[in-house]
Amino acid sequence: MEKKVPLRKCLGCDEMIGKKGLLRIVRSKEGEISLDLTGKKSGRGAYICKDLGCFEKARKRKAFERSLKCKIPDEVYDRLRQEIEGA
Repeated sequence: MEKKVPLRKCLGCDEMIGKKGLLRIVRSKEGEISLDLTGKKSGRGAYICKDLGCFEKARKRKAFERSLKCKIPDEVYDRLRQEIEGA
């Protein structure tokens, strides 16, 4: 029997994709927002394709703020953008 792949919805394109094909962005209990490359950090997570187009779309629609339930300053978006470009 095949192992079931967990699906998550990309905040940018709204497509259901296997968890492994997405990047996870996490808000920790302290309120720090970071890119979670392992998928194991504790905190509230939001998923996005490894594509800057999806990142920009989600940012414009404030999808991250809704999903992570907090206000996100521009410098955090800029840092995430650089991390996604490097990932």
